[in-house]
Amino acid sequence: MAKKSLVIVESPTKAKTIRKFLPPDYIVEASMGHVRDLPQSASDIPEKFKKEEWAKVGVNVDQDFEPLYVVPKGKSKILTDLRRKMAECETLYLATDEDREGESISWHLLETLKPKIPVKRMVFHEITKAAIQKALKDTRELDFRLVKAQESRRILDRLVGYTVSPLIWKKIAYGLSAGRVQSAGLRLIVTRERERMRFKSGEYWDLSAVLTAKGVDFEAKSLALNGTRIATSKDFDEATGKLFKPDDVTLLNSRQAQDLATAVKSGAFRVVSVEEKANQQRPPIPFITSTLQQEANRKLGLSARDAMRVAQSLYEQGYITYMRTDSPSLSQEAIGGARNAVAELFGKEYLSAEPRQFSAKNKGAQEAHEAIRPAGAEFQHPKETGLSGREFNLYEMIWMRTLACQMAEAKKLSLSVRLEVSAGKDVVMFGANGSRILFPGFLRAYVEGSDDPEAELLDREVVLPELAKGDQAKAKNLSADVHHTQPPARFTEASLVQQLEKEGIGRPSTYASIIDTILDRGYVRKLGNALAPTFTGIAVVQLLERHFNNLVDYKFTSEMERRLDEIAEGTREWLPYLKEFFSGKDGLAAQVKSQDKAIDPEASRTIHLEHLKNIDIKIGRYGAYLVKPGTKENDFEKATIPDEITPADLTQSQVENLLEVAKRGPESLGKDPETGLDIYLLSGRYGPYVQLGPVTDDQPKPKRASLMKGMDPKTLTYDDALKLISLPRTLGLHPVSGKPVQANQGRFGPFVVHDGDFRSLKKDDDLFTVTLARGLELLAEEKKGRRGPQALKDVGEFEGHQIQIMDGKFGLYLKWDEVNAQIPKDLKANELTLDQAIEIVKARREVAPAKPKRGRKKP
Repeated sequence: MAKKSLVIVESPTKAKTIRKFLPPDYIVEASMGHVRDLPQSASDIPEKFKKEEWAKVGVNVDQDFEPLYVVPKGKSKILTDLRRKMAECETLYLATDEDREGESISWHLLETLKPKIPVKRMVFHEITKAAIQKALKDTRELDFRLVKAQESRRILDRLVGYTVSPLIWKKIAYGLSAGRVQSAGLRLIVTRERERMRFKSGEYWDLSAVLTAKGVDFEAKSLALNGTRIATSKDFDEATGKLFKPDDVTLLNSRQAQDLATAVKSGAFRVVSVEEKANQQRPPIPFITSTLQQEANRKLGLSARDAMRVAQSLYEQGYITYMRTDSPSLSQEAIGGARNAVAELFGKEYLSAEPRQFSAKNKGAQEAHEAIRPAGAEFQHPKETGLSGREFNLYEMIWMRTLACQMAEAKKLSLSVRLEVSAGKDVVMFGANGSRILFPGFLRAYVEGSDDPEAELLDREVVLPELAKGDQAKAKNLSADVHHTQPPARFTEASLVQQLEKEGIGRPSTYASIIDTILDRGYVRKLGNALAPTFTGIAVVQLLERHFNNLVDYKFTSEMERRLDEIAEGTREWLPYLKEFFSGKDGLAAQVKSQDKAIDPEASRTIHLEHLKNIDIKIGRYGAYLVKPGTKENDFEKATIPDEITPADLTQSQVENLLEVAKRGPESLGKDPETGLDIYLLSGRYGPYVQLGPVTDDQPKPKRASLMKGMDPKTLTYDDALKLISLPRTLGLHPVSGKPVQANQGRFGPFVVHDGDFRSLKKDDDLFTVTLARGLELLAEEKKGRRGPQALKDVGEFEGHQIQIMDGKFGLYLKWDEVNAQIPKDLKANELTLDQAIEIVKARREVAPAKPKRGRKKP
């Protein structure tokens, strides 16, 4: 009988890919991620520790920071199955990812399985036949330095979260939290919002012209008046809206600009200088985690989290190298693969003169050891992969970027032309800039931030006529243009990742979770692609800055990461560092104890915005609201701030309007003809709404209806209010059940409903005129939603039964016979193959065998 070996990885997808490259006597199984963790709730704490105060945190700080590890729900069956498989084997291979978290998962497996057979650590940064066979040959011992670094990180995160967060609950509002890296990341966003609040806009004017010479039209802008440069946005102080050095520039006003435009329009524009400059542009370096997330956001519109999920799926399927890395270096194999692909696709003239190699800027780079690139020695062309959707787009982007880094520099010729024109006694200088691409080089394959390199090449060329000193041009069109300086741009996910990396906050594997956490907590909201803090987010940062400044200090946070790197390198001991951070004289425990009484809850819930006068903002149980001192002592005006208003965009006029509406109380638009009650227009946390009658003891919750999309409260009419307050509309009785059929609006738009059965109205249906006949027609259609699990697709047959993709209460899953298996998050249901589905079903069946079908017992 052949000797068997057990190989354990994290996911079924990774297991399936690796299985292809191993002999049949190697059993490959998935642990489904971590098999142990700190307790997530009181119910997870083992009975013998429930009375211990430290058990609530999950770390016994008095016993050398000993963590309390528990097996999460659902993982016991997986461990039982792994032990059963291990009993059949003579060697155990731990093949989890090669970073700290992967090393930690392997250690937890070792601790829980307690194998009595030889154990080997198997590491690789790509899942190809050559890489797996090499990893099988070159195994190593578990690296306990990486394990301790990851465990220290986990303990630090738990200590910060579980000691500071309860303080924030007490001082601001229940359910809020602080985190070791999330709070510093949040402060970046809040700081940028404060800069926007302090910003004062400046106005400046200039002239723009469409000139023509030698039969070619080209654009030019005014640069100087009588030898003095005309002011542009860079000359303004953002804090005052005034010029930094008013004596060094000419600031045109409306009248001056209009007069100059009129004076020069018919004049002769004389060329006074022509400068040509050849330059080269080098290609960007290969992707690391942070740059991949940034480009995926800019080019593909993917969030940091989605980019990492798709990248992980590509890695586990064997398409790319490991996706968590801050090293841009390439192996000789990768360099050869890239150069061969460039020569084949673009020609040898597009290759760089010498192979390029890259090194990490961060000397503490501790993740994988190579850039993110296509796997293997021969790069698979995107069109030959069979990938689709987001997986195809991300793979193609990685493939093109890797090829580009081994391509020749782009060669360009820049042309700068200066022209002068008289305006009476004044002389105005105009400038025109052109560019020509002499050799596109790497731009044929990859342009940062652009989806289409070929189109980008065309856009980058600006053609000017062949001009020489003394030549003349005429104006075909000339205008005076007004400009206003703009406040600092809010962070996008891409720019935030870039800033997190620059400040040393977190590591590649944590950027996505930082963004997810601050969004999920309600500290930040998205405005398109921009990230704007909420008033609650500002309050949390404000409290931390005042009382726990080191937790949001960028240098302190970066230093923590550096020390964790040193633990991973073996140059720093983990226990002394934890003791210093938490239990030291100025440690976190002492800070929390001293600050508990010092923090004033009222002050913590109060925000004062610099750009608003005589106004405070309070954080209440139901959100933020305005407070303005009244004319009498202890007399205050209050008004709820709608959630859609961001801090920097809240103006004084908006404040006064909100307070005035609240002060006047409910404003009647007229009386409801059926009840005789007033219909009021009000504004609340979730925006404007209408209300039928006042709030009274007899009627504490009067009928209300939110304004529909596109309705403006300023122009809302009495007739509009009557329609809204009429909802839900009863269309009539159902001919079969005799129960009412109603039309109403909800979170996802207008709908009809009968006896709990809902259907959305179509685009051409009007909520206020839809008839019973139309409602019955919609209700007769097949439901797209669900009242129970809905079968979405038959994937194929396996062992005599169909595998179906089901849509259930908790999301999509696979159903086969009596086995239900959740679809891994890294897989797209609509792109799931039969082979993938079978692997998922097999994994689930082995962990939780199908129950025998019920039937009559045999006599």
